[in-house]
Amino acid sequence: MTLGISHDHVGITVTDEDLEATIAWYARHLGFGVERRFASHGTTFVFLTAGGVRIELLAGAVRRAGEPVDDVLRSMDPSRLHHFCLAVEDLDAAVSELRDSGVPLVGGPMDVPAIGRRIAFVTDNIGTVIELSGPSGPAPGRETRR
Repeated sequence: MTLGISHDHVGITVTDEDLEATIAWYARHLGFGVERRFASHGTTFVFLTAGGVRIELLAGAVRRAGEPVDDVLRSMDPSRLHHFCLAVEDLDAAVSELRDSGVPLVGGPMDVPAIGRRIAFVTDNIGTVIELSGPSGPAPGRETRR
């Protein structure tokens, strides 16, 4: 069967109290902007975009989750989405920029030869795990940092 599918967006639930801070986090740290915002069925929907990536924030009758994640390997929980992944051109530069703006790493950077990628993990302000994925090896014109 061929469905002709493509990726549209990732949905993240947030509390009403965390909505504005989450919009600001994605804008400040990853360059997302608000594409659309509307309310329906007691829920506020906010679509954030950056390049071809869309994230939907849903705020309404949501309670806060458990403790924030500080280690990607301890974040495995079979009852929820584990992470979503954003491709970056230069992983080391992205990690450096995020660290400089106060975003801690929870995993990596590490090379994954089986997929030809270099990856790292961060979390947003509400604990959503975000994988960053870039090409393996140093970026053109850049030395490998160890």
